[in-house]
Amino acid sequence: MADTLSISRIIRRDGSIVKYSRDRIANAIFKATLSTGNPNRQLADQAARRAEQILLKTYSDDTMPSVEDIQDIVENTLMVSRLTKIAHNYIVYRHQRAQLRAQRSQPFEMSDIVPYKKIYEVLLWNINHRCDSIGSINSLIAEGGFPELVRASESRYHEEITVAIEKLAARLKQVRVVIVAGPSSSGKTTTTIKIGEGLAKLNTRLKTINIDNYFFDLDKHPKDEFGDHDYETPHALDLELINRHLQDLLDGKTIDMPHYDFKSGKQIPNAERFSLAKNEVLLIDSLHGLYKGMTGGIPDACKFRFYIETLGQFRTADGTFMRWADNRLLRRMVRDQHHRNLKPIQTLTHWHYVRTSELTHIIPFINTSDCVINSALPYELPVLKARLFSFFSKAIEKFKDDPGRQDAYIRARRVRELLQPLMKVSDDSVIPRDSLLREFIGNSGYTYH
Repeated sequence: MADTLSISRIIRRDGSIVKYSRDRIANAIFKATLSTGNPNRQLADQAARRAEQILLKTYSDDTMPSVEDIQDIVENTLMVSRLTKIAHNYIVYRHQRAQLRAQRSQPFEMSDIVPYKKIYEVLLWNINHRCDSIGSINSLIAEGGFPELVRASESRYHEEITVAIEKLAARLKQVRVVIVAGPSSSGKTTTTIKIGEGLAKLNTRLKTINIDNYFFDLDKHPKDEFGDHDYETPHALDLELINRHLQDLLDGKTIDMPHYDFKSGKQIPNAERFSLAKNEVLLIDSLHGLYKGMTGGIPDACKFRFYIETLGQFRTADGTFMRWADNRLLRRMVRDQHHRNLKPIQTLTHWHYVRTSELTHIIPFINTSDCVINSALPYELPVLKARLFSFFSKAIEKFKDDPGRQDAYIRARRVRELLQPLMKVSDDSVIPRDSLLREFIGNSGYTYH
């Protein structure tokens, strides 16, 4: 084990940061050995040390692991060490803990702080439309029901947009800034466009400011040992300039807005003159729109905040639910390849930055939003599988023996195992050109900047 511990903090499910403790890992493994009828503290301590060695090669205090990351690595460590029975019991223990959290009487689900009522409604909708599991959606595709699922999914998403606009409309007399926030690849940009379309019907003029244009030059960001940049943190943005520009706009001033070129990693200053008339509402589409430092100078009464997330309730054959972050990872792989000149493997290895940022700078602020919108489209997984599935086997082979890339290996293996039995759909012609999914797979009727 390394002499100097480079991980002192971890991220809990509610986004809070707590002290790292190897003893907690060892205790969980010990409970797994206890349930085999052969408790072994020494074995638990050894397994915890091996898991910690993997953590040290993948994370640091700058890229803190989450509780979920640690549990994934512990499971993998036990399996690689051929402690299969203990690994099974650890997985059961982990599942039981999750069930206990779910039974607590609290208004928000603490893993991602999203209202249980909304998640339950999503699950019921999926069950009623036969898209809640791999088996059900495979049967639906085989019977020719895929086009109808596309239509129903798009209709459900647009109904959510309609309800969201109605909530905003009730406060339009006070609101000057509308924020559409959420984690990476949740569909914020398309949702922002659609909210704009809906408000236009209410004779409200909208003006969108693209916060991505405020990224610092990429060469100003520190690199990790693999040469990767962490541009997922809100501090990769010029927050001071953003706040100054927002305040100037609300004061009726004209700003000189920069432009960010993702392919070159450079910010072009003073690229566009931008102003906001008194009868216009400013729209902000930003990963970190709920982060306090983003719009701290604007009174809350003047803001309406939407939160977008892929709240998919999709189960594997054994009943395990697909992680929302894995859904978004697939979307981002496709988008990055087509629009940002990045290979899927680059997106995969960068993803731990994405999750760290989400857990520390996005999820803790979900309960400050005024409206939560579910952007998951149950039909999208067969479509995304057709574009990406072959990649995951290559990633698993590449990273399985690389201790510094166990996060990428575990994630790739998990997604591949989920997609393996799912039927793929290569023909996307039934997907409307105004679909949110077109933001990622291309051929959209909207223009994205």
